[in-house]
This record gives sequence, C-alpha cells and structure tokens, in this order.
Amino acid sequence: MTSRIRFADAADVFETFPGLERYSAKPSAPIAPLDHARALMASPRPVTALAFLAHLLPRREAIWWGCQCVSAVLGVEANDEGMRLATQWVRDPDEAARRDALNYAQASDMRAATAWLARAVGYSGGSLLAPEQPLVKPPPEACALAVNAAIVFAATAKPPPAILPWMRACGDAGARFASGEEILIKPPSSSAVSSRQPQP
Repeated sequence: MTSRIRFADAADVFETFPGLERYSAKPSAPIAPLDHARALMASPRPVTALAFLAHLLPRREAIWWGCQCVSAVLGVEANDEGMRLATQWVRDPDEAARRDALNYAQASDMRAATAWLARAVGYSGGSLLAPEQPLVKPPPEACALAVNAAIVFAATAKPPPAILPWMRACGDAGARFASGEEILIKPPSSSAVSSRQPQP
C-alpha cells in the first residue's frame, strides 16, 4: 500500500496553496496531513476537510476521488457527459480529453456537480484558452477547488440531515485513498442521517 501524500506536514499544503486558508483551517502546530484531515472531519464543519483533501491529493487522484464521491452521493443522476469526460481523462489523461472536458464545463450549468468534475479536469494543466491563443495556465489551486466544489454540490443536493454525514463519508474515503487504499465510500447510516446536524 503506497501513500499518495506528497507533503510531510499539513502546513506544507497551505504553503503550497496559500488560498486554501479561505476554505480550510490551517493547523497551529506541526501535524501529519492525514491527522489534520481527520481532525477537520470530526469538526462541526467537515466541508473544510474536503477542501484540504482536494489539495492534499495529486490532481489526477483528486479528480478520481471526486468522481467516486459524486457518483456515490447522486447515484444514477451522476451518469452524464460531465462524469463521462472526467472519468475518461482520469483513465487516459491526454490533452484532447482535458480540452473536451474544459469546453463542456464552460458551456454547462455550474450548479451541477458533474460539471465541476469536468472543470477540474480542464484546470488540471494546459491552457484555459484555445490552442491558437496565448498560453494561460490555470491557477495552481483551481483543479483542487473544482474537485471540492463538485463534492460539495453533490452533498448539498441531499436533504439537509444527510449533508454532513455524506461529507464525512466522502472525507473518510479521501483520507483512506490518500493513505494508499482504494476508494470505498460507505453511505451514511440511517441513524447518522436522521440525527440533527448543523449546516455546513
């Protein structure tokens, strides 16, 4: 089992992506990335763990995690062109597939979780403009933020009591995936969903 974590300390993630502090809490003391992720998941705002994990994972792995989360949360509703383009790029990450996903995302309703997956692919590298135009690279954090948005849009499409349990389920799967395991998203138990939950 090989870890997919690129950082020795959680603070290193925030140093690499300074904008992450707008979406997740930076640790006040040295802490291993997975320990920080799990602390965020246990907090009243597990959405901050999703943002951290999206930046912690390499881009291709982060997009695959996002695809699995959106599929688990939305079920058959996630089986659309955005999901197809995102999973196709993960399996074969070439420039043509990236550009197809970006074009789809730019023409899509950005309230759809799968459109954000396609946008994450489009932001994974290359240029934001057409090939004949000057090179404009995506911001370094753009791919991770799009993955985060995809998972959040999927979770918030559920009834309010289910939102935070689904976020924690996706966060737990992301942490285990980062550690080297395969992605396995366990649907929240009925007791977790039925209990009163604060809003994210």
